[in-house]
Amino acid sequence: MASALGADTDSDRRNVSDAAGVVVLGACAVWSLVTAAAHDGRPEGVLLAVLALAAGYASGRISGALLPVAASGAAALAGLGLAVAMPKVAPGPQFTTPLGHSGATAALLTLATGAACCAAWAAAAPALRLALRTLAAGIVVTAAAVGSATGCALGAAVLLCSLVAGRIRRRGLGILGMALTAALVTGVTWAVAGNVLPDGLSDSFEGRLTPRRVQLWHDALHLARQDPVLGIGPGRFGELSAGAPQTLLPDGKPHSAPLQQAAEQGLVGVVLLATAFCWVLYALWRTARPTPVALTAGAALTALAALAAVGNALSFTTVSVGAGLLAGLATARPFVSDHRRAEPE
Repeated sequence: MASALGADTDSDRRNVSDAAGVVVLGACAVWSLVTAAAHDGRPEGVLLAVLALAAGYASGRISGALLPVAASGAAALAGLGLAVAMPKVAPGPQFTTPLGHSGATAALLTLATGAACCAAWAAAAPALRLALRTLAAGIVVTAAAVGSATGCALGAAVLLCSLVAGRIRRRGLGILGMALTAALVTGVTWAVAGNVLPDGLSDSFEGRLTPRRVQLWHDALHLARQDPVLGIGPGRFGELSAGAPQTLLPDGKPHSAPLQQAAEQGLVGVVLLATAFCWVLYALWRTARPTPVALTAGAALTALAALAAVGNALSFTTVSVGAGLLAGLATARPFVSDHRRAEPE
């Protein structure tokens, strides 16, 4: 009877998080169509990102249920391969611009590190677990070798968080910390765009982010104020921004997901983007998978959220698919139970 009760509780958790995901992703797609119709925008990019995220999540849930260790390990290797091969297999202005490609590479390497760490926590054999953690460390070293300092730093942070996660019994505080971290990075981005930071601190950020990127952020915030509710329409930033055409190899993006949402889809778009991230964290909080798996995936996805706040990572379909895949793997219910039970919250 206790076993049946536990199964029912787990089923209820998954049903609630899945239903919430359907509503959130559906709202994101519908709102992009609404704002596009209002301002003659092009919603295809947003729709593709939503579809990629949903497809990755579904694939992760299926493969994670069948082969929780092998699927996560394969995802890590695939992410590593794509990150290393991207400059060769994805040429063109959108992928070679310094403001975009480096962020996508760092994002893939970070997600790959998270997938390898999740596979390690799901493995029962100590030798296999050591091999998978060695793979995660190898991805971090590879990031440094290919010149992705951001990918190396974030990958190392994810690896460290994964090791610490093994000592955490209640995941709620960890999930809350991840939400606050993403909110802090987004708030700093918004503050830089609005010129509300002290001069010395603002100059320091501008020096690290480059004046071109900060100028794009200024333009995005200026356009967002023109229509705070509906924005200017998806895909129209490049047309209306004064600074976008002046960048080398312009791609029509402000290189900040929250600011792009604010400019093109208004404050409602920003709220929907934040809600999508919160839904992923909620699914990780309620999953029956072991706490180290949930927190490791959450750390990698939080690192991706930070990258998206200051870069163009989410404009790459491979990154959206990878994010959904990792979330799906970490929330899947394996047909063979994990060697570690989920701890009580």
